[in-house]
Amino acid sequence: MLTIRLVKIAMVASAALFALLVTLNNLVDYGSNYEFVRHTLGMDTTFPGNALKSRAITSPMLWTVGYWAIILTEAAVGTLLAIGAFHLLRALRADARRFNAAKRWALAGAGLGFLLWFTGFLVIGGEWFAMWQSKAWNGQEAAFRFYMTLLAIAIFLNQPDEELST
Repeated sequence: MLTIRLVKIAMVASAALFALLVTLNNLVDYGSNYEFVRHTLGMDTTFPGNALKSRAITSPMLWTVGYWAIILTEAAVGTLLAIGAFHLLRALRADARRFNAAKRWALAGAGLGFLLWFTGFLVIGGEWFAMWQSKAWNGQEAAFRFYMTLLAIAIFLNQPDEELST
């Protein structure tokens, strides 16, 4: 059905816009978002006496490298999703095999976004660096919204599309 294909394209394009806006915001408001990375990696706002503080990274150079890794990954997610939306749009009226094959870029973008916001923010930031203990610098709820949205899009997008009715 054409409507389902259009909805899939719109969802992928919206996710691309989101990831690219997150990237832009991290560049435009570099300082405050850098502080988020600094506090998370430095573990300076976790519980006092936290036995996990030996994991803290206190090197400003490593904070910067970590932050740029996040920004570049966000940009890659947005780019892959945008390329995916473009390929899906080009295949909008194609046969089912071609439309299903066009999903690969969007699925790669959703998968990379899941790795960034689930593995990066929830697993590494949340658990390894105990972000959950910080009242001021805890990005787990936002990351959850991001990776669950991408996961839902990936599941819906991955549903096989049938031939269009003539």
